[in-house]
Amino acid sequence: MKKVLIINGPNLNMQGSREQDIYGTFTLDDLQSKLEIESQKLDLSISILQSNHEGEIIDAIHFARDRFDFIILNAGAYSHYSIAIRDAIDSINIPTIEVHITNIYAREEFRKESVIAPVCKGQICGFGIYSYILAMNYIAQCE
Repeated sequence: MKKVLIINGPNLNMQGSREQDIYGTFTLDDLQSKLEIESQKLDLSISILQSNHEGEIIDAIHFARDRFDFIILNAGAYSHYSIAIRDAIDSINIPTIEVHITNIYAREEFRKESVIAPVCKGQICGFGIYSYILAMNYIAQCE
């Protein structure tokens, strides 16, 4: 069974109450429940973390080394400027999939660049909660 660490970055704890027209009405608890159900269907073992703190996210990435097979990361705003998170991903040998709820390329100019994308296996954005599900389906199909 593949082990997957799912990391949600800043402000994801406000999901469901902030900017519902952009992010939707599902909560972080709704997301976690959906991911747990999907992980069982796909025979994946998942651990989920949400943090508003860059250092905690970096620590989680470092901790994943030798413990997880994949990382799914929604780094939120950190995606656009955190060289430290980029370097953390680059320092481990774990395929990381960057996900976003919204299509970052259809939003404000500053959101259109991800500094973490070049060190990730791939990026999935714009499909709401299903960005995570698509990443999980990819992982389930990997040899």
